[in-house]
This record gives sequence, C-alpha cells and structure tokens, in this order.
Amino acid sequence: MSSAAAAKVSPGQEQSSIPSTLAGVCLQAIARHDKPDAVSEKRHDQWVRISASEFVRRVRHIALGLADLGIRSQDRVALISENRPEWSIADLAILSVGAVTVPIYTTQSIDQIQFILEDSGTRALLISGGRVLKHARQGFAGVRHLEHVVVFDPEAARGLDGATALESLEARGAAIEHDDAEAFDKLIARGRGDDVATIIYTSGTTGEPKGVMLTHDNFISNVLSISSGLPISPNDVSLSVLPLSHIFERTVFYVFCYVGVSVNYAASFEQVGEYLREVRPTIMTAVPRLFEKVYHRIIKKGMSAGGLKSKIFARSLAIGQRYAELKDKGQHIPVSLQLRQAVADRLVFTKWREGIGGRLRYFVSGGAPLSPTLSYSFLGAGINILQGYGMTETCVVSANRPDDNRVGSIGKAFAGIEVVIAADGEMLVRGPNVMRGYYGHPESTLAVMHDGWFATGDVGYIDEAGHLFLTDRKKDLFKLSNGKYIAPQLIESLLKQSEFISQVVVVGASRKYPVALIVPDWEAVKSSMRLVGEAVAGTHAELSTQTSVVKMIQRDVTTITAHLADYERVRRVALLPEEFSIDSGELTPTLKVKRNVIDARYGKLIDDLYGST
Repeated sequence: MSSAAAAKVSPGQEQSSIPSTLAGVCLQAIARHDKPDAVSEKRHDQWVRISASEFVRRVRHIALGLADLGIRSQDRVALISENRPEWSIADLAILSVGAVTVPIYTTQSIDQIQFILEDSGTRALLISGGRVLKHARQGFAGVRHLEHVVVFDPEAARGLDGATALESLEARGAAIEHDDAEAFDKLIARGRGDDVATIIYTSGTTGEPKGVMLTHDNFISNVLSISSGLPISPNDVSLSVLPLSHIFERTVFYVFCYVGVSVNYAASFEQVGEYLREVRPTIMTAVPRLFEKVYHRIIKKGMSAGGLKSKIFARSLAIGQRYAELKDKGQHIPVSLQLRQAVADRLVFTKWREGIGGRLRYFVSGGAPLSPTLSYSFLGAGINILQGYGMTETCVVSANRPDDNRVGSIGKAFAGIEVVIAADGEMLVRGPNVMRGYYGHPESTLAVMHDGWFATGDVGYIDEAGHLFLTDRKKDLFKLSNGKYIAPQLIESLLKQSEFISQVVVVGASRKYPVALIVPDWEAVKSSMRLVGEAVAGTHAELSTQTSVVKMIQRDVTTITAHLADYERVRRVALLPEEFSIDSGELTPTLKVKRNVIDARYGKLIDDLYGST
C-alpha cells in the first residue's frame, strides 16, 4: 500500500460539545444561525422563504406526530419526494424520533420501490404527491409491515385511502407540544450517536441493491470534516438540484445546516438555468452531466453567432483553456497570454459567469470524472469546479480546495479520513465516515471490510502532493485481446467534450481495440450537417445509420482520442437513436450505466462493429 492521503486526526475541537445525534446537530445550528431564509422554494412563480424558526418548529411537530403514530427508535421510515423543503424537514423529523430514514429515488421502478420497502421492513412512508405519488403507489400497495402513508400535498392525501396529510400530522404534533413543551426535547434526547440514521440502497449496477447502514456518528464526523476543509460561511447561498436521496447532496445539506448556508431547492434539472439566474448561488454541488450540457449549450450559442463574433468566441475559448492549463500545472504564463486572457474575459467569459448568477465562488462536482477540457474551459472562464469523491458506503471522502484545485484529481481526503492504494490499485478508505455495514447482508459486509478498511472497488493513485486520482471502477476495466487494459470511464469522459455526443459507452473486452456506442446530441448533429449542405431529413433511427453522420462523429472521436496510447483509441462508433434511461433499465437511479445490460442489449451491434472492420 502507498502512504495515507490524510493523517488520522480529529476533524474539530468542538466535536465533544455538539449534540450526539445528527438531527440535534442540524437543529441546534439552524436555530443558532436564525436565518430568515434558512430554506426556500419557488411556488407559483414566487420564491417562498422559510425561516429558521419555522423550519425547526415544523421538524419538532412532525417528529411528535410520527411518535404519536407509534414510530419508535430504529423503526424504518421511507421518504420519496422531489427536492423541496419538506424532504429535509421530514428527514430531520424522522431522525429526531430516533427512526431510520430510507430514501427512495422518485425515478426508481415500481419493482425497486417495492423491494426496498419490503427489504428494509419500512413501517411508514412519507411521499410528496402528484406524479411522484401516481408513479409510486403501485410499489407500496400491499407491502408488508407498511402501516402508515403520509402525503405532503393535502389534495393528494385526500385521494388516497388510509393516507394522512402531512399538515394533519403536524397539527397532531403541535397539540402534543402545546400540552407538554418538553415533549420534543425528551424524544430527541433518547438518540445515540451509534444508532443507525439511514439505510440507503445502492444503485445496483449488477444484481439487487443492498441497503447501506450509516450512523449518526458517520454523518456528524463527515459534516465536521467537510465544514473545516472547505471555505463555507453563513453568507453563502446554495441551489440544491441533485436528488436529496443521494448521499452526496444529502450530506452537503447537513453541512449547510451546520454552517448556516441558505438553501434554495430546485425540483428538477430543467429548472436549473432559470434558478441560477434568480438565486445567484455562491456555492453549489453538481454532477458532470450538468456541466457537459451547459458547456455544449455555450459552445452552440457562441459558434452560432457567425462571422467575427464566432471567431472571437472560438479564440477566447482556446486562450482560456491554455491559460487555465498552465495555471493548473504551475507553469509560467507568458505576459502576452495574460493580456489575451484579460481581453477574452471581458469579451466572453463575463457572460458565462453572469449566466450562472454572477457570484458563484465554486461548484463541487461528484459522481463521475469530468474531462480536463471541460474543466479547463470553465476554469479559464473564472468558474471553479472542485471535483470530489465519495460513495454511499463512505459519505464524502475527498475534494479539491479552491486554493489547491488540481484538474483531473478528486482532491485530498478530508481530516480524519485515510485513503491508501492497495497492491492491485484499488482505493481503500478508513475513518469514522465508513458505514456500519449492509443491512441484512453480513457476508457482503465482510467481503468489502478488511481490518477497518473499506474496499471501494475504484482504481486510482495518489500523487506526491497527496492528491487522489480516480482511474476507473475495478469491475469496469476490461482487457483487450492483446492483454492491454482499458479504463472506459476515462475515455468516455474525454468523448463527452464533443458537442455531438450526449451519452457514450466504450466497450471491447477480449477484442482487438475499443469501440463506442454513442447517443448523439441530435440537434447539434442536424445543425452541423445543415452547415455543410447535407440532408438531415428522417427519424433519429434513420440518421443513426446515415454514413455522413457516422463519419462526422467518428472524425470528432478520432481527434479527441488522438493523444491516447494507440491501443486506447476508439476505432469505430455506432450511433443509437434514443438515450439510455432509467426506465429502460440501462441506467441506475444515480445515472450510472449498467454495462452488463448494455452489453446484452447491443451485443449484435457491437459484433457488427468488429465484423465490418
């Protein structure tokens, strides 16, 4: 093993004086900061602010209402909702009772919802309403052990037999607190740090998902480590767009509670552009998919102006990328380049920053690698993207810092967390952030835990300065027929910088070279084909086999991968008319590709790619 990436030290001197439960930590901090806009959401075209006092009051009343329903310590309570204040309020209320939050993605299939509810032994379900309720109700109908369904939206609750409206539950809790002002304090005081706080079911790229058990101590240690490791202050404003059912966004919310950041909710990715301009966040979490879409939209807009404007845009982009690369690598930046960068910033990059609100200090990106080209493009525009790393089993492990941001790296481990590299290249993690184990699967727990070290399944390395670099998933690496190993995620992240590529999967196990299945950005493809006078009539299925379209994308792929080793270069591509999706079973709820499904579903197409060489 290599040396540890971070010394095993206490994440904060104040740790001994804070409450022993996660709900206690968050509620105490929210009350202390006492912000008038602790959390906000947009309703009927107006931003509605929820003050710290109202937020805490609602948590207290819902918790007492749940206890009145008979929910007890370590009972499992499921939560299905889009991002909104009630998600976080309900979560902290569940934790205040001492119960275990079981988050479920709104995009999960009926079978998966039913499986999670059954496997966890959930006694109560809290769900938003509308299309979420319409989709999920088949999944919870008839589930054993499920005794209570609480619906956020009153109208939806009235339309569901046996359901309780959240406002009714709150009213019950308010009445209890009216009769006994200390009822909530006595309830939350029963919790312990080593109690299980949540069971989060992994995405399940292969086989059935497993429930990851995380304790209050796991989260609290992570909150303290992150808040001491990143520059976050009560003056910050955030836009929450990643699903709160995901470990990354949920942990970040607890950090924001602790520090006093104002949180604004976006229920879907479609709202991001509009909300960025309205909220004007100073910090925000995101995933590479969001940056890729924004980047391609910027490129399309910049190059569609035509004439001198397009030339200025293209030149500015190249200048910014070169400036950012030299700065990132600590190399000398010529005065002439500095002057050109200043001009490019004034002419082009100020508009980029205005498009995301104009005051963003940094993004934190997680979930998948971000290509260096995209990173340098944003950095050149004065937009900091700090890549980080974590897993459901480990919470948040590492991240780059604004004053130490290494492109391509996932940063340095946070205080108290150790990362080492095993002999086979696998990253191992140890610390108070690591899970208790898989719910009901002791044998699976033993398979990944070794003397306190969690085997992540990710392959990577640590540089001399202590920066962590992620190469790929261990199980996703494949060997070519010549014995060379391919790390598909790295190649895929490179290819996604193409304006023509929306999604891509690189395959080629036991073959002579890698090939790629590509879902094009069809609007970009059509626009480019029109510019060169090519016909673009027909369906996506017809265009996906049109020789001129395939050749255009193949040329882009060849250019992007030209710097790779000969055996890593993608030799042939096949175009797919429709995007990979969760509903089709090709993606997990966290948008990870199920490679075994892709291999099986497109086996003949892959064979044809090699057969037509």
